[in-house]
Amino acid sequence: MKQSFLICLLLISGRAAMAQENIYESENLVIEQITPNFYLQKTYLQTNDYGKVACNGAIFISDNEAVIFDTPSDSISSVELIHFVKNTLKSSIKGVVINHFHIDCLGGLKQFHNQNIASYASNKTIQLAKGDQQEVPKNGFGNTDTLTIGNQSVINTFFGEAHSKGNIISYIPSENALFGGCQVKALGAGRGNLEDANIQEWSNSIENIKKAYPQIQFVVPGHGKVGGIDLLDFTIKMFEGDRVN
Repeated sequence: MKQSFLICLLLISGRAAMAQENIYESENLVIEQITPNFYLQKTYLQTNDYGKVACNGAIFISDNEAVIFDTPSDSISSVELIHFVKNTLKSSIKGVVINHFHIDCLGGLKQFHNQNIASYASNKTIQLAKGDQQEVPKNGFGNTDTLTIGNQSVINTFFGEAHSKGNIISYIPSENALFGGCQVKALGAGRGNLEDANIQEWSNSIENIKKAYPQIQFVVPGHGKVGGIDLLDFTIKMFEGDRVN
């Protein structure tokens, strides 16, 4: 019994250490390994209101194929990210999934299109990107879309309005990992940019995610530190007072 408990503690500690493992860092790009096949990619956006903001994306690898979740906000960082995946992770990029239409999600999308990398987003995000005169993702979907990367699935789903009207999440069953983007808040974070938000539905949308995937172990927010399902609970609590029902 005692031995099993110690093994369990070691496994938990190993996961925590993995989540903090920095495997690449430059002026523009940081890569951290979360699981053997799932990575945080962090780049930076210079803003008027918040200064230099670290922005999270993610990478998933299966059988030397990759999908990237969100582009960096600029071309230079995007080229560096593409180079890292191809040359360091030794994987061909099969697609880039855009969480929502803000610049920290698709500011570097043109560089992916220049290399004939397929792009995916909700139909609502595509409409909003067109209206905002952004580079537009090429493959749209309604509420859900499943991609096959190597021999694994990536499930991209719209669970409701929150940070934007078209924000999605991406869930990777093999990793029990979720890329939540800006609709999921890191522990201790503030509300952030609410310009395009639906704060009345935000908590409901996050609760829908939690109900669909109660087994989540790793959650990547749009900004801040990677966590677990507690990030969903934190976000629900942050906006629950704004619910209309």
